[in-house]
Amino acid sequence: MAKKVVPEEARRRRRPTRNGTVLSEKLIVDTALRMLREHGSDGLTVRRLGVALGADPSTLYRYFAGLDDLTRAIGEELMGRALDAWRATGDWQADLRALGRAVHASYLAHPQAAVLTASRVTGRPREIAADETILGILRAAGFPDPVAVRTYHAFIDLTLAFAALDAGALTLTDRARETDEEMWNSTYARLPAATHPHIAATAHLLADRMNRSAYPLVLDTLLASAAAQLDRT
Repeated sequence: MAKKVVPEEARRRRRPTRNGTVLSEKLIVDTALRMLREHGSDGLTVRRLGVALGADPSTLYRYFAGLDDLTRAIGEELMGRALDAWRATGDWQADLRALGRAVHASYLAHPQAAVLTASRVTGRPREIAADETILGILRAAGFPDPVAVRTYHAFIDLTLAFAALDAGALTLTDRARETDEEMWNSTYARLPAATHPHIAATAHLLADRMNRSAYPLVLDTLLASAAAQLDRT
């Protein structure tokens, strides 16, 4: 059974750790992000986190109900960083485009964490603030509520799906990633037109595009479709 999380005011009275730092949710999340970057998801354990923090591993349970709770906090941090880096302009398409790219970039800055958290719903304040912002942009632009919710759904799922997909490539070893990227030249570009006429005709274009994320293109397609729908309503 998960231990009861200690209220914030009680945590502040704790003494510094062996490293001389005072624990906080943010410090634990930042340390977990570093551990994920250095060791991957398998390297994030309560014991290792305690060692990295210079604290008894059980200290984690004063702040989080367990590793799953910490995982949601990591996801919220990535979403919050994206929101912090974004500024509204009043142009709904420009604002959603910029926010989507900010979320995508925030997750790709921590690919191991992105793979771990992109599919999670945290229910935490910063994630809620991001959702409120997206819905507010759509409703202020004049989208009827059912259309606003449908567009929000497509927008956030598209963004997080590409974040997980593109982050997954970044978690590969350099050699594995280079092998995958070279496949468009080493294999696809050499397929004969007699058996694969369409690939052969477009091989040079595929090699140029396929190692780049399609997220900006697909995001623009979604926004164009939403704009056309808004015009009709």
